[in-house]
Amino acid sequence: MFKNLIAGEWVSGPRASRNINPSDTRDLVGEYAQADAEQARAAIGAAAKAQAAWGVSTPQQRFDILDAAGSEILARKAELGDLLAREEGKTLPEAIGEVARAGNILKFFAGEALRVGGEVVPSVRPGVGVEVTREPVGVVGLITPWNFPIAIPAWKIAPALAFGNTVVLKPADLVPGSAWALADILHRAGLPAGAFNLVMGRGSEVGQVLLDDRRVNAISFTGSVATGQRIAQACVARMAKFQLEMGGKNPMVVLDDADLDVAVNAAINSGFFSTGQRCTASSRLIVTQGIHDRFVDAMAKRIQALKVDDARKAGTEIGPVVDEKQLAQDLEYIAIGKGEGARLVAGGEAMAKNADGAPGYYLKPALFADTTPQMRINREEIFGPVVSVLRAKDYEEALHLANDTEFGLAAGIATTSLKHATHFKRHSQAGMVMVNLPTAGVDYHVPFGGRKGSSYGPREQGRYAAEFYTTVKTAYTQA
Repeated sequence: MFKNLIAGEWVSGPRASRNINPSDTRDLVGEYAQADAEQARAAIGAAAKAQAAWGVSTPQQRFDILDAAGSEILARKAELGDLLAREEGKTLPEAIGEVARAGNILKFFAGEALRVGGEVVPSVRPGVGVEVTREPVGVVGLITPWNFPIAIPAWKIAPALAFGNTVVLKPADLVPGSAWALADILHRAGLPAGAFNLVMGRGSEVGQVLLDDRRVNAISFTGSVATGQRIAQACVARMAKFQLEMGGKNPMVVLDDADLDVAVNAAINSGFFSTGQRCTASSRLIVTQGIHDRFVDAMAKRIQALKVDDARKAGTEIGPVVDEKQLAQDLEYIAIGKGEGARLVAGGEAMAKNADGAPGYYLKPALFADTTPQMRINREEIFGPVVSVLRAKDYEEALHLANDTEFGLAAGIATTSLKHATHFKRHSQAGMVMVNLPTAGVDYHVPFGGRKGSSYGPREQGRYAAEFYTTVKTAYTQA
């Protein structure tokens, strides 16, 4: 039994959840304790108690702990990557890459703990000095999703701790193993009791306590739009700081002048890698008419050649969908697309077993063509390996279609035209723009986030994380 971490102690819960391998549903990854509301409140109390000392800890102390934890993660990336692939279904190379990213994030923010600066400026009044400094917000509640079970917790935990906040983490109930491993590493790295707390459990119970408890000064959330909206309402009601990363319906534009191989590779990576279960995935491919047919044909050939199999097997390119519920949702959208009149060019069939006969949640990547902008498959986030193609007559129409969405997280363009690339970077209504690259895949030292319905609040990652995890104080002194 893997336990929760509260006030520096590993604590059993009133019940447990079974962590199942989506590549082989006969394989039990482990049983993980489920916290209840009382334990969630105890974790918040421990964080509140630890805040006074941790908030004024030295930058060196915070550096040493985060750097040590990052180093251990990097040293164990193969082992932890195997765990991640086993519980979430991401292919082993992708999983190891995610673990490495988590380690690098912790080490980056170890450095940021030493770089927190301020300003000393003259006042407009004679003999008065002004100091502008940053201080921790206080107790921070972190609610993280299942699709990046170690990287997203890491990129929230690391800046929170680096800037002197204490933390209560509620990871996704579906894949607790990676978050537990991260908590264990941080705990052994020397964090004081209560500075970091792990409460695994149901969002309706544990998550709700984080939202309602006035001792929690800020909430950072990544997940669905509907849940994000509920979090915003709860935080506004008690004037708590909040940060939301939510959905995406990301476009990738392919122009007539694009290098076909570059465009196809970027679209395959963006739409189907990580089984399409990324908020930055390109699920809308907007292709101008001069290259449209060649592009669709090339995509179909690549999709049919993709190897769908056990996430940890060598050579697997697409692992399983994360669980039965997500698979059912993906298949429902495929049926919706067909019903709306879209043409299924390739894939879309569920596979009850892999090549070795192991039962799992396998789905052949699906590509639709002959779609229209108002089809549900082009408006709603599917969060699976389901991609649609929209035909555009020229760049101007492609840009319009790209921006014709309530979301604005990521957008991409494949082109050899500097003019169009430059214009797209400026006029794309997205927080992140990629040229001749997959939309999924961002660096850990630069800001992450979107616009419109995708994000709310300050950016995550990089030095911009300080905007959420600190508060500014202005102090005056009469000489």
